[in-house]
This record gives sequence, C-alpha cells and structure tokens, in this order.
Amino acid sequence: MTYWGVNAVFLGMAAVVLLATALVRRPPARFWGALAASAALLVVLTAVFDNVMIASGIMTYTDRNISGVQIGLAPLEDFAYPVAGVLLLPALWLLLGGRRSGNSNDGRNGPC
Repeated sequence: MTYWGVNAVFLGMAAVVLLATALVRRPPARFWGALAASAALLVVLTAVFDNVMIASGIMTYTDRNISGVQIGLAPLEDFAYPVAGVLLLPALWLLLGGRRSGNSNDGRNGPC
C-alpha cells in the first residue's frame, strides 16, 4: 500500500468527523478561520522540520511508496497527517462537549 492509500483513510475519517461536527454543533465563523490558520501553520512547520529530518538522514523513503512530488526533500504525502490532525482534533473537541464560544462562564466568576 502506498502512503496515499494510508493517508486517504486518515483524511477521510477526519473529513467525516468534521462534517458531522459542522452539522451537529454549528461552529462559529471564527472556528473555520482558526482551523485554516492552524492548518497553514502546521503545513509550514511540517515543511521546515521534515526537510531538516530528511536532510540529516533521520528519515528515508522508498521510491515505490511515494508519489515523487516533493516540497524540498519532503514528500507531499507527509503533509496529510498534520492536516488530518488539525481537522480531527478541534472537531472532536466540539463534538464531545468542548467549551463553546459565547459561554457566559469565562472563568472570572469562579467555577460552574
């Protein structure tokens, strides 16, 4: 199985959970902005640190498992995991009852 095959599973699960979150919890507009900003930051950090790790020899890839498309030395497939994480974790937080924005108890008036 190629890395894209594995990535499809993780990205698919993350997309389904995010879609369920959007339908059930109706996150505010700033949720989507924060999600986009987080994804962009994680992609940049992944590009930097993957290139450093590959250049130093910590990680290697076989040509038969990757697509050949790279950002620097990092194969494009490596970027699916941080994207899946940034989609999945905030969605799970909302679905499982994370504190919603606009909550009247902001912690200044003591515990609930």
